[in-house]
Amino acid sequence: MRNFDLDDLSIVQAVVTHGGIARAAQALHRVPSNITTRIKQLEARLGLALFVRRGRGVAPTEAGRLLMSYAERLLRLADETESALRDGRLLGTLRIGALESAAGSRLPQLLTRYNRANPAVRIELVTGTTEELTGRLIRHDVEASFVAEPFHAAPGLATQPVFEEELVLVTAAHIRSLDSLVHSGNITLIGFASGCSYRRLLEQWQSERGAGVAGVLEFASYPAIVACVAAGTGVAIVPRSILAGLHAAQSVRTHELPSHLSHSRTHLIWHEKQESLALQSFRQLLAADD
Repeated sequence: MRNFDLDDLSIVQAVVTHGGIARAAQALHRVPSNITTRIKQLEARLGLALFVRRGRGVAPTEAGRLLMSYAERLLRLADETESALRDGRLLGTLRIGALESAAGSRLPQLLTRYNRANPAVRIELVTGTTEELTGRLIRHDVEASFVAEPFHAAPGLATQPVFEEELVLVTAAHIRSLDSLVHSGNITLIGFASGCSYRRLLEQWQSERGAGVAGVLEFASYPAIVACVAAGTGVAIVPRSILAGLHAAQSVRTHELPSHLSHSRTHLIWHEKQESLALQSFRQLLAADD
């Protein structure tokens, strides 16, 4: 006998998403006491605590987070089943992880086209480094992720190469020669947090050129990275496609990289044999662009 139904899962999802009973009740058009009662009844049936109080809100326990990961998949599958039985329209949520570079330059037009073809599908985009996005996928926080080479595809993950990025080294505008930069002393490397594929390539370039390192500065966006380079603080590796849309790019100089570092493919990865109809449609759109 099952201990929960889809209504229970919707309540758990709303409480986790909104971080509290009152906000979840408002989103579900219920009274808070009803949400509290349903949560307590579900916890009693499962014999597990799903939430703990944290300040004015609640946070999921380990059991609550596990249930949430399954709840999202089951609710998405229910939406797909309903749409398939009704009129063939795709419904539900497609949650995708993406690199900042892909989110900023590659995905806007693609997601616009997808939305026009599937207006009933809600698209959620989460950004991060390759390592972070792979972890989110493994934990089922996202259904698919765009990641950059080099990366390790864990067992059970399928991959589809989608974009080819040309990478360049950027320095302050007055730096005309990389040789003079390397020989001038220790340099500061600028990039995303550890786990970023492009940062690993920057560290590989630094090692191969024998450049000393004064330190590493980490930022969460390309505008911040390029602005810091323009100020003369250090060097970074960025996709050339990113520079076209950044005002600060006018104040940096681009330098060619060795051929083995100058190109990187972006892949879409997902759980093999766990592909929703919404993701299938998205991958078909990507394949049509090849």
